[in-house]
Amino acid sequence: MSKHLTKRADDYSKWYNELVVKADLAENSAVRGCMVIKPYGFAIWEKMQAELDRMFKETGHENAYFPLFVPKSLFEAEEKNAEGFAKECAVVTHYRLQNDPDNPGKLRVDPEAKLEEELVVRPTSEAIIWNTYKGWIQSYRDLPLLINQWANVVRWEMRTRLFLRTAEFLWQEGHTAHATKAEAVKESRQMQDVYATFTENFMAMPVIKGVKSDSERFAGAEDTYTIEALMQDGKALQAGTSHFLGQNFAKAFDVKFTSKEGKQEYVWATSWGVSTRLIGGLIMTHSDDLGLVLPPKLAPIQVVIVPIYKGEDQLEAISEKMNVIVKELRLKGISVKFDTRDTYRPGAKFAEYELKGVPVRIAIGNRDLENGTLEIARRDTLEKQTVAQDDAVSYIENLLEEIQENLFKKAIDFRKEHTTEVDTFDEFKKAIKNTGGFVSAHWDGTEETEDRIKEYTKATIRCIPNDAKEEKGVCVLTGKPSSKRVLFAKAY
Repeated sequence: MSKHLTKRADDYSKWYNELVVKADLAENSAVRGCMVIKPYGFAIWEKMQAELDRMFKETGHENAYFPLFVPKSLFEAEEKNAEGFAKECAVVTHYRLQNDPDNPGKLRVDPEAKLEEELVVRPTSEAIIWNTYKGWIQSYRDLPLLINQWANVVRWEMRTRLFLRTAEFLWQEGHTAHATKAEAVKESRQMQDVYATFTENFMAMPVIKGVKSDSERFAGAEDTYTIEALMQDGKALQAGTSHFLGQNFAKAFDVKFTSKEGKQEYVWATSWGVSTRLIGGLIMTHSDDLGLVLPPKLAPIQVVIVPIYKGEDQLEAISEKMNVIVKELRLKGISVKFDTRDTYRPGAKFAEYELKGVPVRIAIGNRDLENGTLEIARRDTLEKQTVAQDDAVSYIENLLEEIQENLFKKAIDFRKEHTTEVDTFDEFKKAIKNTGGFVSAHWDGTEETEDRIKEYTKATIRCIPNDAKEEKGVCVLTGKPSSKRVLFAKAY
């Protein structure tokens, strides 16, 4: 199976596109720019969703659901947000179809069924949610309001790639309301930390926490906190964002509360989200020329067992032994697949599970049964080990932890090797062209300089790192004073 994959070094983009399809994660649909997420891909999203949902609830958030459609008058109430998304909006103008009198058996839009007001298919839900919050918030006792929504959104992208950029995608969006600015800023930073913890502990994908420059900030936000990951091709991926919205949406939708002192005040807001784009990040952080490499914590199948046998009697003897091990592994919360299909040979099964990135593979044949052993292979390093059957469960339990840690370490090492500190624009251009990855450089803080650097190199400011040191320097392009370094990269 995997031999048909393009090599990353030959064409990274083609490798990615082929892998998503061949590993049965997703495929393009009949709707231009939209994808079908297949069961294996959706199983990864479900595992991501479960962990994130747990983390959200542990930080006091509740789930709710809001309409897919947003009346245009509500959508345009917060001008910066509306302007930022206007070019990507899908708009519903009619509410009915009818038989086409000129084309028997065909339908047309009923010209008499025009909506009084157009409905925007949500590209994000701030407008409909803040219009709702106006009825929910009257007093300081109603705050903070900590709501999350799992939903789909539509952004009419012209150039799409499976998981990374599609016209419709799945995500979660948190929307919170607070009595003070300090509480809202604290919430924004807390959710940035939650996202970073998730990506590093579960995805084994290291991220840099930082704040966006003004030009990269979310439309309608006062600050955007981001987590930035580095992919194997040296491009950055914005993996999640958390926005401090100030009082912009509260003022746009007139959301006020009575304070403890009896004064009418506008609430302070945040919003934050991650999407199925994380699956793209997962693929590009760990996978290789043979296929997917999945961290055990998010792998739909953590262990696969492939029996090697001749005849039903051998299979029955192998199954009797392996069913005991399967049961023990499942009691420890480890997901196992015992593949007894007789329609594929063992070699084809090995290739399939290698392509699908299953972290641990067990092979057992008649000789192993006689010797009381198993062959255990790990997907990340492709190493194989012969292990006593009696030790298999504890060995696998430790091995899964080791694989998770190894994948994170490997990704951290890659990022270190592909992060370059520069002091001149020649060094900057050389690093972007030859090394790729993150380039740490001084910047004068102006949008004009940022735009010129992007024009010359296609690199953008990914973030101003939270832990950036105060350091006197000069901008790599203009020579003007700068107080700290920022991170540039080409990005998805």
